[in-house]
Amino acid sequence: MKYLIAFILFAAPSFASPPEVVDATASKSGSGWSFSVTLAHPDTGWDHYADGWGVYSPDGTELGYRTLHHPHVEEQPFTRSLGGVSIPEGTEFVLIRPRCNETGDGADFKLQLAK
Repeated sequence: MKYLIAFILFAAPSFASPPEVVDATASKSGSGWSFSVTLAHPDTGWDHYADGWGVYSPDGTELGYRTLHHPHVEEQPFTRSLGGVSIPEGTEFVLIRPRCNETGDGADFKLQLAK
């Protein structure tokens, strides 16, 4: 029985929370689109933190990516920006997809683009 308990403890999956987009804005300028994205994630340090977010077309094509180079343990939620993103003409919305270095991708956030 004690081996079964040890197996269950060591085989249990990680229940770390994925990153979540809590807000995002987009604005068009002469050099493309600029995005400001606010993420929430229970960063614990270098072993587990939100390490980026991407802008994707409705068909899943990556249009831009913002790498986050360090954990934000004491700064939650936090906002970072990305500029110069080229969006195909006629695109009505994009998906913002957060990423964690431990759990992978979080849920997509649908962002309507201003016409």
